[in-house]
Amino acid sequence: MTRSAQDAHRTPGQLAALLIDASTEAIRAAGGHSGGIYLRSGTPGLLRLAVLSGLPGPLFRPWWRMHVDRPFPVADAYRLGVQVVLPNATETMRRYPQFAAGLPFPFGSLYVPVVSGATTFGVLTVLRPSAADATELLHHRDRMVRLAEDLGTALRRLEDGGRSSIAWDAEPMCVRPPGAHPPAGRAGGFAWDPVTDVVTADERLPALLGVPADEFATSVDALADAVAPAETQRVLAALRETAAGRPPPLPLYVRSEDGALRLVELWSPYAAPAPPGTPSGAHPVRGFVVDPGPGAAADAAADLLPEGVLCLDRLGLILYANPRAGQLLRRTRAQLLSRPLWEGVPWLSQPAFEDHLRSALLSPDPVRFHVGRPGTDSGEGDEKSYESAWLDVCVYPGPDVLTCTFRPANRVAEGTVDLAPEPEPATPSSPGGPSMAPLYRPIVLAIALTEAVTARQVAAVVMKELLPAFGGRRLAIYLLQDRHLYLAWESGFPKGFLAPFEGVGLDARLPGVETLTSGRPLFFDSMEQMAAAYPGIALDADEGARAFLPLIASGRPVGSCILGFDRSRSFSTEERAVLTALAGLIAHAMEKAQRYESEAALARGLQQALLPRRLSAHPQVETTGRYLPGTQGMEVGGDWYDVVEAGDGLALVIGDVQGHGVQAAATMGQLRSAVRAFALGDHPPDEVMSGTNHLLIDLDPGQFASCCYVRLDPASGLARVARAGHPPPLLRHPDGHTEVLDLPGGVVLGVDPHAHYPVSELRIEPGAVLALYTDGLVERPGVDIDEGITALRVALARVGAPAARPGSRPLSGVADRLTAAARHLADRPDDIALLLATRRAAPGNQH
Repeated sequence: MTRSAQDAHRTPGQLAALLIDASTEAIRAAGGHSGGIYLRSGTPGLLRLAVLSGLPGPLFRPWWRMHVDRPFPVADAYRLGVQVVLPNATETMRRYPQFAAGLPFPFGSLYVPVVSGATTFGVLTVLRPSAADATELLHHRDRMVRLAEDLGTALRRLEDGGRSSIAWDAEPMCVRPPGAHPPAGRAGGFAWDPVTDVVTADERLPALLGVPADEFATSVDALADAVAPAETQRVLAALRETAAGRPPPLPLYVRSEDGALRLVELWSPYAAPAPPGTPSGAHPVRGFVVDPGPGAAADAAADLLPEGVLCLDRLGLILYANPRAGQLLRRTRAQLLSRPLWEGVPWLSQPAFEDHLRSALLSPDPVRFHVGRPGTDSGEGDEKSYESAWLDVCVYPGPDVLTCTFRPANRVAEGTVDLAPEPEPATPSSPGGPSMAPLYRPIVLAIALTEAVTARQVAAVVMKELLPAFGGRRLAIYLLQDRHLYLAWESGFPKGFLAPFEGVGLDARLPGVETLTSGRPLFFDSMEQMAAAYPGIALDADEGARAFLPLIASGRPVGSCILGFDRSRSFSTEERAVLTALAGLIAHAMEKAQRYESEAALARGLQQALLPRRLSAHPQVETTGRYLPGTQGMEVGGDWYDVVEAGDGLALVIGDVQGHGVQAAATMGQLRSAVRAFALGDHPPDEVMSGTNHLLIDLDPGQFASCCYVRLDPASGLARVARAGHPPPLLRHPDGHTEVLDLPGGVVLGVDPHAHYPVSELRIEPGAVLALYTDGLVERPGVDIDEGITALRVALARVGAPAARPGSRPLSGVADRLTAAARHLADRPDDIALLLATRRAAPGNQH
C-alpha cells in the first residue's frame, strides 16, 4: 500500500513542508534560480516531480514524469546513486543529448540522489547559471549532498512513523524561489506604540517581507529584523529616534535578506513636543516599507509606453500589464492581471511561444521572436473578428520578474526567431528627421539605470542611452537643493553657456525651473518658439529644438532635465509620452543616487574620524600606515590599523571587519576602541583577542572581523603575536631575506565565544621590517590568496632596506611602493590597510 501524496499536495502537511524547505535550501546552496525534487511513485520504475521551485509547472509538463531507465541526468542519479554535475550546455549536450535537445538553453544543473540506508527516495536537482567547468560547482554539489542526506533522514523518519512507504503520485507543487519578491504589493505600512512595544501592520507588509500574515511578530525588534536582517540595529535606532520626536530627515535605504534594496520612511503623528502626559521618547511611530524596484514608478512609466509591456513572476503569474499590452493581446487588463499567462492569454499556449519562454526562464540573455495572433477573440463573450497579425515579442529575464514587450510586426514564419531588430517604417515628424520614439525600447534605459548608483553615473547612462535614440546632441541635468537648481551634468552646450543658470531659485522664470514647479514637460520645436515664450532668454544656438523634462519622484521634486537638438523638429505624441515617462525613471534613479551619495559621505566621514590621525611613537621604533578604500559600492569599509602604547612597549594592530558602508565603519570603530583599551592596559595578546571577540559577540552586529595583534618590546625586539583569522605577517630581515610568518592563530572574531588565540614569539632585529596587511592587498578574483601573499613578499624584499638616519621617514616610501599597484587599480573591490614597523638600534649600538 502506498501513502498518497495527494493529501500532502492539498494541505501543508509534513511531507510537503519537508520537500519545499529542502528545495528552497538547495537553490540557495547551489546559487541557482530554480530547482525541484523528484520522488519515486506508486508505479514501479517511474519518478514524479514533487516540487518545482522557480518555474511555472505547465511550461515544464513534459518533465513531470521520468522513467528511471531513460538517458537523463535525473534517472542516472536515481538509478545509479551518483551525483551528476553539468556545468554548462556543452557538457549537457555531450553527456545527455536527448535532455539537451529538449531544453537547448545555456544553463548548468546539479543532481543529487536522496538516500537513507538502502532506500533511494528520489533526486534533488537545481538549475543554475552556466559555469566554465565542473570544478566551479564542486562546493555547491557538496552543500547539496549534505541537504540531500538530511532530507533522506527526515523522509525515513516520516516513513517509519506512518503505515506505508512514501511516494508521490500527484502533480508537482509549484513554489516561488527563495528570495523572490512577493507579487502582492510593493509597499506596506505599520504603526508602533513604544509604550507597549506593540507593532501593528497592514495586510500588505507581511506579503512584502515574505512572512505569513499569521506568523508576523508584533514587537519592534522582530519588525526591524524582518525588514533588514543585516541592519537591525540601524532600523531600531531610527525607530527610537522617531519615537523621541527626531525622525530621520530622509528615508532609510536598507537591504533585505537577499540583498535587495528597501526604503523605510518613518514619522510621528505628533509634532515635538509630545502632548501633555506623553513620556519622553514615547511618541507613537508610523511608517511604511517600500520595495523600490521594479516599483510603481516603473509601472507608471510603462503605462505610457507605445509598446506593450507584460511582467510575469517566475511561476508565470501576470503581475503587470500596460494598456498597450491589452490592446495588442486583445485582452482587458482585468483579464490579464493576477492570472497565469496561459489563462490570461490562452492563444499564447502554442509550442513556439512556450519554448522561447522556457529559454528566458533558464538562460540570462533576452529572447526575441515573432508570434502569430489569432484572427478572432472571444474573450468578451461575443465573436469579434480581427485581422490576423503578428507580434514582435522580446522577453527580458530577471531574478524574480520576466518582462515581455510586444509590438506589431510584419508576418513571418511561425516560430521564427528574429535576432536583428526590424524597424517599423517611421513617419517623419519634421524636416529634422523621423521620430525615434517607436524604435527606442525604454526598458533598456530602465535596466541600465539599475546599475547606476551615483548622480554622475545616472547622467552618463542617460547620455549614452537616451540622447542617441531621439537624435539629441545636448544634455543638462539640474538637481534641486535648498530651493535652488544646481548643474549636475552637462554635455554638448557651448563652454560657459550654462554658468549664469547655476543656482537659480525656484522663482526664476526659466523653462528649466517652470517645468519642475509645474510638473509639466515643455517642448519647443525651434529656438524661435522658445524665445517667443521666454522673451530675453539667452540662446545657445540659432536653431534647434529643446525638451525640458521635470524630474519628480513619488511626488517629490528632484530637478529638471534638458535635451537639446541641433535642428528644428516637432515632437510627436508618442515621443512626448515616452520622454515624460522616462523622466520619471531618471528622477527616481537620481533620488536614489542622492541618498546613496549622502550615506556614502556620512560613511567616509565616520571612517576618517575613526582611523588614527597619528601613530604612537617610540625612539627605537618607526611605523607608518596606509589605507585605500575600495572602488566599488560606497568606497568605505571596516579595515583599520593602529599603533598604541602598551606599558613600556608598543602594540601594532591591524584588522578587517566584514562588509562595507556605515555599519562596517561603525563596527570597526567599536573594535578599534576596544583593542586600544586592552592595549593601554598592557594585557597579553591572547587576552586582547579574547576580550575583543566577546565584545563583538555581545554587540551582535551580524558581522565578524579578522585581526592581528603584535606586542613589541623596542629594547629587546621581542614580539608576541596573536592572530584571529587574519593573513600572516611578513618579516624582511636586515639582509633582505623576506619570509611569511606562518604563525598559529584562532578563528575570526565574533563567531565562537570559546575561541582560543595562541601567542607566538619572534625577535625583530634592528633594520628589519614587519609588515601587517589586510586581504585587499593580496586577494584578487580568480587568483589564490597565497599567490598574492607571495607577490607581496617578493615586493617587500625588492624595495631595499630602510635608511637608518634618526628622524628620517624612510618607511613611508616603502609603504607607497607596496601600495602603488593597488592605488592605480580602477576596479578595487575591497579596502586595503597596510602597517609597517622597523626597529632602530639603540643609540649606543650605532656604528
